[in-house]
Amino acid sequence: MKNDKMKSQYRINEQIRVREVRVVSEGGAEVMPTRKALDLAHQQGVDLVEISPNAQPPVCRIIDYSKFLYQQKKHQKEMKQKQVKVEVKEIRFGPQTDEHDYQFKLKHAQEFLNEGNKVRAYVFFRGRSILFKEQGEVLLLRFANDLEEYGKVEQMPKLEGKKMFLYLSPKKAGIAKKSQQKMDREKREAEAKAGQTLEQETIAENNGLANAKGGEALRKLAESAED
Repeated sequence: MKNDKMKSQYRINEQIRVREVRVVSEGGAEVMPTRKALDLAHQQGVDLVEISPNAQPPVCRIIDYSKFLYQQKKHQKEMKQKQVKVEVKEIRFGPQTDEHDYQFKLKHAQEFLNEGNKVRAYVFFRGRSILFKEQGEVLLLRFANDLEEYGKVEQMPKLEGKKMFLYLSPKKAGIAKKSQQKMDREKREAEAKAGQTLEQETIAENNGLANAKGGEALRKLAESAED
């Protein structure tokens, strides 16, 4: 069904009824009468496929139509795979979550954010535990703080019914930017250090020359005194 839909997107051979077309190939592009392009396709035992009907003149390729459809399908599949699918991962806490459970869920949240997913953390208040809502808010704020390097807060802790939600989104771009800033700073520091070293070497060299000249002058004075 999907392949039939793709077939209907393109006109081929005698379906192309314009006067002239632009035929593209590895060697370049050439505008020619449609009849000539059809003859070339028939000589090669393949098809004339219109790939850009709205161009002036329409753009065509001389290629086996089945092969062309396969290439298009493969290209669409690759493009789909490249699209980043952002998922929302849930982390659930109780209002009195122990430290071991907290660290376990913190580690999972770090992995989710590193993979480019969003995190929705919430504290569920069952029955009278709603009395501990402030404790739940403190827990979520700590959670956000511990994930500062991995994610940024989209929504601060907010009570909705019996659940208090915190939303985090991945911070990969921010980490990359921070790394770049660090690299630039280190580069500037290295250049400054190199400049200081060169300056010190120049001063030392000049002092050495001055000392050598002073020593030579003293030697000459001593020789004159002996004479």
